[in-house]
Amino acid sequence: MTILERLNKIIEKVGIPVETGIFSGVPPDEYIVLTPLVDTFPIYGDNKPIAEVSEVRISLFCKGNYMRRKSEITAALLESDFTITGRRFVGYEAENRYYNYAIDVAGMEE
Repeated sequence: MTILERLNKIIEKVGIPVETGIFSGVPPDEYIVLTPLVDTFPIYGDNKPIAEVSEVRISLFCKGNYMRRKSEITAALLESDFTITGRRFVGYEAENRYYNYAIDVAGMEE
């Protein structure tokens, strides 16, 4: 199962609409966009990769209090053995009234 498939399942359980790349259609008051960042093959002593590690940015867009949703997503990711590599408040988009919060995660392909 790919990292994007795993993240989709986790976020579905949190109850937030999710898409990869950009949100299609009319966006609801809160939604998530998954953006693949990096795919790497860690190399060890024999110069052969033993795993594929992928990194993805989870962008939360929320018109309400994003702090509660940030905490729910973080807890769900940690329970699912994802490594959180960064979390940051991106900003407030005044033209469409969304708060944007990013959570970067890394995980191995299964």
